[in-house]
Amino acid sequence: MTLQQILTPAIEQAVKALFDVTSDKVEFQTTRKEFEGDITMVIFPLLKVVKSNPVELGNKIGNYLVENLAEVSRFNVVSGFLNIVISDAYYLDFFGAIKDDVKFGFVTPNTEDKAVMVEYSSPNTNKPLHLGHVRNNLLGYSVAEIIKASGKKVYKTQIINDRGIHICKSMLAWQKFGNGQTPESTGLKGDKLVGNYYVAFDKAYKEEIAQLVSAGKTEEEAKKQAPIILEAQEMLLKWEAGDDAVITLWKTMNQWVYDGFATTYKNLGVDFDAFYYESNTYLLGKDVVQIGLDRGVFEKDPDGSVWIDLTDEGLDRKIVLRSDGTAVYMTQDIGTAIQRVKDYPDVGGMVYTVGNEQDYHFKVLFLILKKLGFDWSKNLYHLSYGMVDLPTGKMKSREGTVVDADDLMQEMTDTAQKIAEDLGKLEAYSAEEKEKLYRTIGLGALKYYILKVDPKKRILFNPEESVDFAGNTGPFIQYTYARIQSIIRKANFDFSNKSKIETLHEKEKELVKQLELFPEVIQNAAQHHSPALLANYTYDLVREYNSFYQAVPILGEQDVENKIFRVQLSKKVADVIATSFKLLGINVPERM
Repeated sequence: MTLQQILTPAIEQAVKALFDVTSDKVEFQTTRKEFEGDITMVIFPLLKVVKSNPVELGNKIGNYLVENLAEVSRFNVVSGFLNIVISDAYYLDFFGAIKDDVKFGFVTPNTEDKAVMVEYSSPNTNKPLHLGHVRNNLLGYSVAEIIKASGKKVYKTQIINDRGIHICKSMLAWQKFGNGQTPESTGLKGDKLVGNYYVAFDKAYKEEIAQLVSAGKTEEEAKKQAPIILEAQEMLLKWEAGDDAVITLWKTMNQWVYDGFATTYKNLGVDFDAFYYESNTYLLGKDVVQIGLDRGVFEKDPDGSVWIDLTDEGLDRKIVLRSDGTAVYMTQDIGTAIQRVKDYPDVGGMVYTVGNEQDYHFKVLFLILKKLGFDWSKNLYHLSYGMVDLPTGKMKSREGTVVDADDLMQEMTDTAQKIAEDLGKLEAYSAEEKEKLYRTIGLGALKYYILKVDPKKRILFNPEESVDFAGNTGPFIQYTYARIQSIIRKANFDFSNKSKIETLHEKEKELVKQLELFPEVIQNAAQHHSPALLANYTYDLVREYNSFYQAVPILGEQDVENKIFRVQLSKKVADVIATSFKLLGINVPERM
């Protein structure tokens, strides 16, 4: 039971006993640092039902709590705020209950609850994953893990954009310029090899445009008439017609990319439970259009195209089927959502991790599914996120100026190595241990830097800044974890049994209070789809621990019971750091 759950009924009883009225809501907030107290009750709302001044009201309720609730030791009233001091016994009992609980903060899923499907990554098969995909994957994976920890069953999925003109561009360029190259013959990851041909297509296309313009064509005419783009369009038509040679090449090159993606995902530490492919889903949804027409949700124009009018909802008219009978992306997304619920009947909601340039698209999609009568449509959420910028500017895939995800991870590892070598504390490590540590620190720095920011905000990513061992960074938190592991290794006594202490040092109490917040933070992070809430909680916990570490002796403490408690407290802080970082997809090192 949380502190608020204990205090609320007691305060309601106090109001009834003292003033013979019923309070419909008790409001709490964190006690301000300059006042004594562990939790603060806001008195002002009560003034609506109790005719009194706030100070007198606060004093009467405070005295009632001290007399009738063992958990409350004293109080003070400042204006309209009742600052409540909670007894050390309450915090010691709470700590005793959680110290050996390996699932602390987690809620066991109810088998009757509906599952949540979280979509993320969703790459194109014409290029490697880049920095933008890194944020997408880290957000989607972490949100999935946090929702799971909050007590829901979760499926992780992605839809792979494996068809269309952009895929044909890479295929055509490989045919023209590839000379039979394969990942094996070049030593390149398959996604990088295919990505090179996407860039090669763009280069050849621009050259042909320039030639046509110099021959008298307008740029717009040149873009449409360049031979290489006409060939790519012809290849797409052949693919749609099931041409054997084109399909074989498509399958071969896509597999190169999938193998490359698998390596990147493994190195990034993300995984999936289900895969959807656009080549299988692009025809989905067309049958739903007829259902929508029958129900009056959609309307057909004279040219045969089908639309939905959302102007009454503050949006616009949206096409769902072209006049030639072909589907648009919206139709496909409608069909895919419905198909997922068919494939996983226990799914009752979905989270789409997609950049904020698609905000409007998802507003329309969710509204259409609602109007079509799907009950689960009320549980759809667009995890909209801002772009990732670099000090050097914006990335462009077709020009080959993206920050490759693999290269970025390697750069982070190299940066961590340089900093660790400069600090010079790794003499006892083997080469393998060093490499593992560099990777743990480097990837931890990258992931934390991205996840500590509210998803909706744009990020300017600075690799050097992210690997700083001071401040709100991954390495700073990892270092604190490693420091605690060192304390535990040096604790040459049995600290498994409950300590017999009865009072807490101020720093111990503050640390236990911070631990007490952990389950609520997981729930809030799940509800708001924000790993940033969890990341910044962990930083606050680490800052509180370091303040404790500086203020009181741990292994040097003379009193045995105090020493046992402080080691136990340190261990629990480390456990929560590790648990929290695991939900963020970040590893922690045993030594640093």
